[in-house]
Amino acid sequence: MSVKIEKVRAICTAPEGTALVVVKIETNQPGLYGLGCATYTQRFKTVAHAIEHYMEPLLVGKDVSQIEDIWQMAMVSPYWRNGPVLNNALSGVDMALWDIKGKMANMPVYDLLGGKVREAARVYRHADGKTLEEVGDRVQHFIEQGVQVIRLQFHGYGGRDGKLPDPPDGACGGAYYDPLSYQLNTVKLFEAMRERFGFNIEFCHDTHERLEPIEAIRLAKELEPCRLFFLEDALAPEQIDWFERMRQQTHTPIAMGELFTHPQEWLPLISNRLIDFIRVHISAMGGITPARKLALLCEAFSVRTAWHGPGDVSPIGHAANMHLNLSSWNFGIQEWSHWTEKSESVFPGCPELRGAYVYLNGKPGLGIDIDETEAKKYPCNEALPTWTNARRPDGTLARP
Repeated sequence: MSVKIEKVRAICTAPEGTALVVVKIETNQPGLYGLGCATYTQRFKTVAHAIEHYMEPLLVGKDVSQIEDIWQMAMVSPYWRNGPVLNNALSGVDMALWDIKGKMANMPVYDLLGGKVREAARVYRHADGKTLEEVGDRVQHFIEQGVQVIRLQFHGYGGRDGKLPDPPDGACGGAYYDPLSYQLNTVKLFEAMRERFGFNIEFCHDTHERLEPIEAIRLAKELEPCRLFFLEDALAPEQIDWFERMRQQTHTPIAMGELFTHPQEWLPLISNRLIDFIRVHISAMGGITPARKLALLCEAFSVRTAWHGPGDVSPIGHAANMHLNLSSWNFGIQEWSHWTEKSESVFPGCPELRGAYVYLNGKPGLGIDIDETEAKKYPCNEALPTWTNARRPDGTLARP
C-alpha cells in the first residue's frame, strides 16, 4: 500500500524570540510524519495561512514518494510563482517529504543525496560589537573555541553608531545609518583585527546591500589588503548587472544570494562566474529539491555553497542545510547562529556545534523532531520588525 499524505499543518514557535514556521506532514501510516522549515520571520502568519489553507487541500491524498512531482505541481498551482511566501510554504512541504523518505528508507537524507563527502561542516560565527575592543574580544573568544572563520561587523549592518547628523524636520522614523562612516569604519575594523590577530584566521563581512554599487566596489577594493574569506551581499538583487564591473575591479571573493527567490537571479551570476559563494536561504527558494540542483549547478562553475543560516532559520532548516553540506562536494562554509536549551527542548536532535564544525546525529530522515508541547510555551511575537526600515541620514528609505 502506498503512503499517502493525510494532514499538513503549520506550527509556529519562537524559543529564541524569533518567529519560526515548521510544517508537519502526517501520513496514513501510524507514527510516520515529516518536518520541514518554512520560516519567513517577517511574514510568518501569511506563510502559515498558505500552508493550511492552500497547501493542505492541494496535497492530501498524494503519494509521499513523489517529491519531484509534488514540488513542480505546488510551484505552478498558484500560477504566479517564485515569491517568498509560497516558496517558504512549499519548502516546508518539500523538506518534510525528504524527511519522510529518509525515515521510510531508514537512511539519513544525506545518504539519499549521494552520501557524505565529509564528516562535518565548517561554520563561521558572528563577531559584532560597538567598539574595536568589543569586536576583538569576541573574535578572541571564538578563536579559543577553535572557530576558524569569523564574520566581523562594527555597530551592526550599516555601521549604526548613534553619531549621525540630525535628519530633516519631519523625516520618518527608522533605523538610520551613514554609508560614508560605515565604509570608513569597516576598513578600520578589518585593519585593526588583522593587526591584532594576523592572517591565520579567516574574516568575512556582510554589507547587507547598504551601499550604492560604486561604493560597494570601492569598499571591496579597499578591503583587499585584509584578505577576506568573502564579502557578502555587496549589492542588492536588483543590481546584479553591477557584479560584472565588481569582478573586473577587485579580487575580493564575493558571496551573494541571501534574498534570492527566483532562478533568474542566481543563474547569470553563476554561469558568468561573477560570484564565489552562493548564499541562498533554502526555505525562500523552495526547499531541498531546488537547493540540491543549485548546488550541482554551482559545482560546474566552481562556486561554493554557503547557505544562509542565521537565527531566522529554524533548527530543522539548519538540519536541512547540513544534509546538503555533507553531501555536496563544493561545500564552502556554513553560517551558524547560537541557540539555547530552549530550542533544544523544542527541537530534539538539533545539529551539534563542536569547535569549528557542526555535526549531524546520523538518524533517518533529517534526524530532528519537534516537541509540540514545548513549542507552545514560546508563542511568536506579531510585532512588525523595525530593522528593515533602514534609512540614510537625509531620511531616504534604503534596502535593509
